[in-house]
Amino acid sequence: MTEEQPTLLARIVAASEQTQEEIVDGFVRCARQHGEDAALSLRTLRRWMAGDVRTRPRPAQRRVARIYWGRPMDELLAPPAREVVVPRPSDIGHVVDAAPATMTMERQMTMSARRAARFTAYAETHNVGAEAIEQLRHDVVGLANAYVREPLSTIMGDLIELQDVTFGFLEGRQKPTHTRDLYVLAGVVTGMVAKASQDLGRFHDAMTLARTMYVCADNADHLGLRAWARNLQSLIAYWAGRPQEAARYAQSGAELAAPLTGSVAAWLASSEARAWAQVGAVDEARTALARAASHREHHRADDLDDIGGLFVFPQAKQHYYAAGTFVYLDGLHADAATEAVQALDLYESGPAEERAFADEAGARAELALARIHAGQLEGVRDALDPVLGYDPELRIGGIVASVGRVHAALRDRRLRESAVARGLRDEIESFSQLSAAALTA
Repeated sequence: MTEEQPTLLARIVAASEQTQEEIVDGFVRCARQHGEDAALSLRTLRRWMAGDVRTRPRPAQRRVARIYWGRPMDELLAPPAREVVVPRPSDIGHVVDAAPATMTMERQMTMSARRAARFTAYAETHNVGAEAIEQLRHDVVGLANAYVREPLSTIMGDLIELQDVTFGFLEGRQKPTHTRDLYVLAGVVTGMVAKASQDLGRFHDAMTLARTMYVCADNADHLGLRAWARNLQSLIAYWAGRPQEAARYAQSGAELAAPLTGSVAAWLASSEARAWAQVGAVDEARTALARAASHREHHRADDLDDIGGLFVFPQAKQHYYAAGTFVYLDGLHADAATEAVQALDLYESGPAEERAFADEAGARAELALARIHAGQLEGVRDALDPVLGYDPELRIGGIVASVGRVHAALRDRRLRESAVARGLRDEIESFSQLSAAALTA
């Protein structure tokens, strides 16, 4: 008994001998061949297949879908009729060669003329237009927000595919205004791939991708994106165990961000503070925290904040970074605990779109460290238990490293005889053995 498919498109894809990635690639090629401003990502294809369509696909996408699959979009997104004939796998992507029998000759001629006009416009000007760029932007925003809430395994393929599509457009010809938009989008999506590489412990690859992000930002002449790229380089260095390098990148980004009002300015100062704290530079850390607070007071959202998700630095995250600063400064562990609790309270009471599983885990790890320093071992378990319950695919590099710092603190000779500390060490070791990076190895 064949599995019921939610849409006709899902049935067509299931019957195809092509992978979903190959189908997406064919759709994009079909759009280019017919002069259409229509992009498609793997994520969007899967939404279409599932019938999860909140807004109707754009006209250009509907026209390409009809050419590519030989059916109107409304039919493709509807549940399949039992008697429907699914195109043979070899026909998918080539059905334009034979117009549907129900199409009148007049309609065929009209479609042919429109197609020729679109091809002429394409051949004489550019390979991408406003609709394709708007679709790319829609997909980029969706992935940036999914990044902080979903496992990497569910979005990594879409990220790589979207980066490839964006680079492919840039390698063609566009109007100057479209080129700038594409460089911005290429920078944003490359930044996400770089962050994913860092989260999987591939620091060299992450830094290479971050440099590419900076080049894209430079070509787009986008000051905020350049500052964000420097912050990303700071984060990569920080989690790679190079705090002084992290501080230098954050300082470089802060110089760029001086005239900006977006949250990246507060993020850079907070990144710098946390890095200085790790090397015991108390005055530098305090000064950077004060700058972060000042930037927050004068914050006005910019276009990166409007993307949301990975590209915004909310108040809760700023408290988390402050906790990560104070926890390394002698005599300020109570402040670290206060900041961590504030972060967690804001995450739990704030909008769902501002929740980020990695940042919440980080705040809990900083709270656990602060409580160890205060001798509150039972409080350590309360802080860390939700993190230790994360499924392996959520155990990205920063989380494993943060929990590892708690493990190191629990090895203090004064805790050697503590049954609570010993039990927590065992749980942390078990937790760290199966990480997101291990799943991809």
